Amino acid sequence: MFFITYENVKSVLHHDSASYLAPATHMVAASLAEVVACLIRVPSEVVKQRAQVSPSSSTLQILSRILYHEGIQGLYRGYKSTVLREIPFSLVQFPLWESLKDLWSWKQGHVVDSWQSAVCGAFAGGFAAAVTTPLDVAKTKIMLAKAGSSNASGNVLAALGSIWRTQGLLGLFAGVVPRMAGISLGGFIFLGTYEKTRQLLL
Repeated sequence: MFFITYENVKSVLHHDSASYLAPATHMVAASLAEVVACLIRVPSEVVKQRAQVSPSSSTLQILSRILYHEGIQGLYRGYKSTVLREIPFSLVQFPLWESLKDLWSWKQGHVVDSWQSAVCGAFAGGFAAAVTTPLDVAKTKIMLAKAGSSNASGNVLAALGSIWRTQGLLGLFAGVVPRMAGISLGGFIFLGTYEKTRQLLL
């Protein structure tokens, strides 16, 4: 879903646009792709996070409980905070990934191979993960909040303020190292595979 939107928006915006606008094109395309992808990602993440704190319940029981007590909006709790986390992440990751690929291509005199794209993806993903960790921490706090609590309202700034007041800077960057490691590995596999698939299809 993400890459279908990303490539379509990119192709529409790239039409007759100057090369210096390429980073802005990648930012807009990635942002719109995140909004669409989150329509699927958020419900699955809500169920997954609830399952992590209630390991005795099955996925189907958790899904049924959410729909019964909170309705469909319960599955989209944290949609806004997830989009507000994912858009800044993509605003950093995708222009950086595309720029690193362009730089590497220019240095070696030909388009990067898929493994080189994967290395660029790992670096871009790790860097983007680090700078957006506070938004991820706030999103998790919102998704795990009890229905009716102040954090359940989905106010990202309020969640960030609460974390800052109670845990400080370390609280805002809780889990930054495993997040960077996981997303770097994911960026390597995901973006490398995507690049290889794109090269085979085009």
